[in-house]
Amino acid sequence: MNYQQLLEKVKQQVLSYFKLRNNESLLYHNRTHTEDVVAAAVQIANHYQLDDHDFFVVTAAAWFHDTGYLENMSNHEERSAHLAEEFLRAQYADEAVIQEVKNCIMATRMPQNPVGLLQEIICDADLFHLGTEGFDAKNKQLRKECKTALNYDYTKQDWRIKTIKFMESQHYHTDYARMLLADQKEKNVQELKDKVAAWEEKNKAAEAGSKEEVQEPAVPIQQVPAQQGVNLADIGKKTETPGATDKEATIFQEKTGKKKERPDKGIETMFRVSSSNHQRLSDMADNKAHIMITVNSIILSAIISLLLRRLEDYSYLIIPTFIILVVSLTTMIFAILATRPSIPEGRFSQQDVNDKKVNLLFFGNFYRMNLPEYIAGMRNVMADREYLYGSLIIDVYSQGVVLGRKYRLLRISYNIFMFGLIASVLAFIIASAVNGDGGKH
Repeated sequence: MNYQQLLEKVKQQVLSYFKLRNNESLLYHNRTHTEDVVAAAVQIANHYQLDDHDFFVVTAAAWFHDTGYLENMSNHEERSAHLAEEFLRAQYADEAVIQEVKNCIMATRMPQNPVGLLQEIICDADLFHLGTEGFDAKNKQLRKECKTALNYDYTKQDWRIKTIKFMESQHYHTDYARMLLADQKEKNVQELKDKVAAWEEKNKAAEAGSKEEVQEPAVPIQQVPAQQGVNLADIGKKTETPGATDKEATIFQEKTGKKKERPDKGIETMFRVSSSNHQRLSDMADNKAHIMITVNSIILSAIISLLLRRLEDYSYLIIPTFIILVVSLTTMIFAILATRPSIPEGRFSQQDVNDKKVNLLFFGNFYRMNLPEYIAGMRNVMADREYLYGSLIIDVYSQGVVLGRKYRLLRISYNIFMFGLIASVLAFIIASAVNGDGGKH
């Protein structure tokens, strides 16, 4: 089955369906929302390196997941799944694929309860906007749609409270979505809470007959400007808002009931995403090395068990056999070197901790230490913000160095295998052509 061609047909079918059944009252669940969900699904799917089959299932489900809205807003998931089934069956898609697409669509029903990675991806893609900076605009569109399509005329305050309740009960299912969106989602919820609190404060002032004008929001959310050209060596140092005194910070906390938002949240997210990406790339490298080792083990076994014993009768195959033997063995050596672990001494001294010379986040630096010594060292790290971030930087850098070595050795292994295999095949062809009579020499 050509999944790429079928996916293009799915896209054209859904776009035509939206054009044919255009409903102007659907200000949120429209073509734009569907395209946004598809883009989010593709982004998450690419992160997990899905194969063609799984990628098709997720993306096709994303295209069809809200088509049911165009016919019946109640139970739209069932209608969307039915429309997907009708179209895919007309395209002679496998029944297993059709069922997987339907299951992914049904998984988007609230409350979400996905089973497996594919359903988790489509669920996170459907609510991707909750953790983006464009959330406010999307939320307003959904409120307007409730009024135009369902005649539910929520006040701004009621809608905010309802949205807060929903967002606090919702959680992302994939690790990627949690790392990428959780911080912004938390910020979006806090902005809604600030507006709710400001509205209530304004009402109380009005009821008390206060002459003081109260504007919404009463206390604006403090915006921390993005740092330009941050020096990673100074990450651990304190960051202060220019012109803000301790007294002003105290007043801010008293008015808002919360501390100023930490300016290093983005840095923490960066470390989480970077470490996750490095781990994924390391797993991919190990899988590639495993493939090389397995394939060449089979080739070596075949040569040793079948070909070597017959070289006396077919002496003209000695050179080609020797070439492929050397190629397979060399390829295996480099693949093994790529995955061969290198373990340090596993010990550190208190002086190393005091001088901030040891990275306690890497197991190779402490696996031979006893627990009390390690706990004491980690407490020193956690107590010193600069030391902590410095250790994280070293950890990410060390992962990168190891990855670089792995992929360099893997590239050598794959190059040897590719060119060596070509040379071996040519050698066998030439040897057979020269000895075309098939005689034994």
